[in-house]
Amino acid sequence: MSERRQPVVGILGGGQLARMLALAAAPLGVNCLVVDGSADACAGQVAPLVVADWSDRAALEAFARRVDVVTFDFENVPADTAHWLAERVAVFPPPDALAVAQDRLAEKTLFRECGLATPEFMTVDTREQLDRALAAVGAPAILKTRRLGYDGKGQFRLKQLGDADAAWAALGAQAATHGLILEAFVPFERELSVIAVRGRDGEFRAWPLTGNWHVDGVLSMSLAPAPNLGQLQQRASEHARVLAEHLGYVGVFALELFVRDGELLGNEMAPRVHNSGHWTIEGAHASQFENHVRAVLGLPLGDTGVRGAAAMFNWVGELPDAAPVLQAVDAHWHDYGKQARPGRKVGHATVCAADAAQLSARLSGIADALGREAQVAPVVQALDART
Repeated sequence: MSERRQPVVGILGGGQLARMLALAAAPLGVNCLVVDGSADACAGQVAPLVVADWSDRAALEAFARRVDVVTFDFENVPADTAHWLAERVAVFPPPDALAVAQDRLAEKTLFRECGLATPEFMTVDTREQLDRALAAVGAPAILKTRRLGYDGKGQFRLKQLGDADAAWAALGAQAATHGLILEAFVPFERELSVIAVRGRDGEFRAWPLTGNWHVDGVLSMSLAPAPNLGQLQQRASEHARVLAEHLGYVGVFALELFVRDGELLGNEMAPRVHNSGHWTIEGAHASQFENHVRAVLGLPLGDTGVRGAAAMFNWVGELPDAAPVLQAVDAHWHDYGKQARPGRKVGHATVCAADAAQLSARLSGIADALGREAQVAPVVQALDART
């Protein structure tokens, strides 16, 4: 009897998303091989790690020969590296989708082309263009780098027109290299994300809409399903489907949305598994990580239905005491194996329950024990309004 060969998924980037992809791949009989420029990348604790720069063609050539398909765990992998690899091995999501998501101007333009409204925006390449953009968009507004910004980085909020000099001092030097975009500030009522997956055969599925709360531009907590959705679930899923089909997308992605006056506005698209979908590991029938592995390998997609209700605490900077989570019912602790550092995502915890009332009680108990009442308050308020 011949020995069965396990498929190998190559992952560009070795952070916590790659780590969780490798953990989800193992039960499927799938191995992972990770490439990262850092020898201490946390995914290397659970999967073989190749330490190489994105420009190291010899290392990437050898990497491509060892894998069946390549994917990535963050969107700042150079698109030209993804294109180069795609000439040698299958790469999903497709490099063109990665390139669009790396440029906020291209991304916002695509949203509008696909029928998803966005905040007003204008490109900014010079100080004079910033003045013209502010005159058209108005204030408050947010000046952002078109590339390489995430978790609130590469942004400057202008509260009034007189903040233009300060905004240019903060980001103007990046206009020539990364480009800038001015976006109207949206007085949104809610922040939502739809996590969706599209297979190699075109099959599309979406998880229930997730409600998100941020602190200083970094995700603090997520709740799924988000309460009081009405027709928003159907509309968000349809927007995600149209985008995925337009891009020929394969894999999991997140579409981040604002709700204003009951309407959806497109904020950003993440061409990968996403922080706001971590609750799916325990809270859904098939997690975003499992379905991403399935999708890129051409396997049948798993059920994206929710098991009940779930909420996620995002641990930023350093991990709190694990005991209150470990002692709680249907609560799940995730330590990414990363060194503590201000602003760094180092872990998360997911709490699940049969319904909103039960989830509210469990979250409140954990928050009280951790001294995290302020973090959990808006989520509990949303849950209590649903019961």
